[in-house]
Amino acid sequence: MQDQNHSRSSQSGSADSSPAEDKWTVGRLLTWTADYLKRGGSESSRLDAEVLLAEAIGCQRIELYTAFDTEPSEAARNNFRDLVRRRAEGTPVAYLVGRREFYSLEFRVTPDVLIPRPETELLVVALLDLIKERESDQPPRIIDIGTGSGIIAVCAAKNIPDAEVTAVDISPAALKVAEGNATEHGVAERIEWLQSDLFASVPDEQQFDFIVSNPPYVTTAEMETLSKDVKEFEPRGALEAGPKGTEVIERLVEQAAERLVPGGWLLIEIGPSINDAARAVIESDSRFELSPTIKDLALLPRILQARKI
Repeated sequence: MQDQNHSRSSQSGSADSSPAEDKWTVGRLLTWTADYLKRGGSESSRLDAEVLLAEAIGCQRIELYTAFDTEPSEAARNNFRDLVRRRAEGTPVAYLVGRREFYSLEFRVTPDVLIPRPETELLVVALLDLIKERESDQPPRIIDIGTGSGIIAVCAAKNIPDAEVTAVDISPAALKVAEGNATEHGVAERIEWLQSDLFASVPDEQQFDFIVSNPPYVTTAEMETLSKDVKEFEPRGALEAGPKGTEVIERLVEQAAERLVPGGWLLIEIGPSINDAARAVIESDSRFELSPTIKDLALLPRILQARKI
């Protein structure tokens, strides 16, 4: 794509050249860019190209399919070139466009927060399923520990109209992103925001019916095996737990046992490699009754469930 504005003089003597071949149409831009990003190691090169071109043009991605033969403006092509360069350098697409869809809602994301993953939707589904089974008439009290971009807290508030939701993060920058997302979805005033290392700054008297968390759970060794766009661009503190991968979970389980009401639930997202170790942490605490781990679409263990006895 570096030759988007190249001179046609090199082709002027060719009988096979045509003006159409010299135009950087939507279709040609997508084909060239997808191939370029694929050679660079992208596992979703075509999708990346489409999302970035739609961003550069200022349209919906689906609109590109009816515009393959159109030629974007020079300003749009320049913008697209810059986005593709940054993507090739490793910057995640979600950070380039500033948003990511999660549980059918769009969330703003910045390098201050993790990019939402589909696996985390299982945490929301598990929470909603347990609330449906709940027999109490009292509003459910839910706390999201390590809220990041606010996806769990916002989805809880959107889908459980009477829920009392608290969102906690150690990072003030992450909380700012989360509050912005809650405002965008009309639930900011229904969520209490706290900067805290787990429960450290949560008032001692507060008890909860549900504690949900997507804590850091990547081991130090695993961090080095992650792709460049994750390892070098997403916040390391939200990913890496330590040598064992259960360091944060150990603290969370201990504190959660003090903050859950009897019969309350603890839901934690984990990585498959620490399933046994994380389950052992909960099993060692007699205050909890451990349920089967929920598996993701790849049939890998993903969500721990434990009930306060």
